[in-house]
Amino acid sequence: MTISLAPETVFNIGNFPVTNTLTNTILIDIFVLLLCYFISKNIKLVPGIFQNVIELLITAFYDLTKNVSEKHVDRIFPFVMTFFFFILLSNWSELIPVLTAIGVERQGEFIPFFRSTSSDLNTTLAFALVSLTATHAMSIKILGLRGYLGRFFSFNILNLYTGILELVSEFTKIISFSFRLFGNIFVGGVLLSSVTGVMAFIAPIPVLLYELLVGTIQAAIFAMLTMAFMAIMTTPAHGTESHK
Repeated sequence: MTISLAPETVFNIGNFPVTNTLTNTILIDIFVLLLCYFISKNIKLVPGIFQNVIELLITAFYDLTKNVSEKHVDRIFPFVMTFFFFILLSNWSELIPVLTAIGVERQGEFIPFFRSTSSDLNTTLAFALVSLTATHAMSIKILGLRGYLGRFFSFNILNLYTGILELVSEFTKIISFSFRLFGNIFVGGVLLSSVTGVMAFIAPIPVLLYELLVGTIQAAIFAMLTMAFMAIMTTPAHGTESHK
């Protein structure tokens, strides 16, 4: 099975193509909602293994966010955990043989019904845009418009030069955010598909374990970069004061 750079169309609703990355996104959304419902209905004073793992994970990220930006931890933390969980599940979904084995044969080519959302550049670009839009919106809300613009523009020549460079870097973050995640997951999918096609049983196991680790690391990197950028953008620059 070959993997195309663009997501494959599973079926059409009128003129709207439903791709296998879109069906994967819907599947993850449903799973997350069911997981949240299950957790909320089964919280115990004496937690079991599953509740312990979830609590340890959430506590670790909350403490890390608090260390980075104690003042605004309650604003930043929800974005961090949401990105981490969604991207993690998206990355791992491609490693489930039951999901990747479901599909249709079309013109001699197997089209899987589900493909990792992170292997779609459109989705990783959307992640990047949501992350940066939320970061800048949060910065304006906390610092005020004057404090926000003060990060990029100043009457001091040195600060103005630094601010313009920082403004340019905000646009490059969109590229680095989206292509880093997309590239790692897409290449992992190609590698796994190639190894599985040659040796379907024993050989893919090391690759699966490696991709499991890569998927976790990439989700953590995206979440923590979002955390760091939000912490930086909510900190007054050049001696300006927050209005909130």
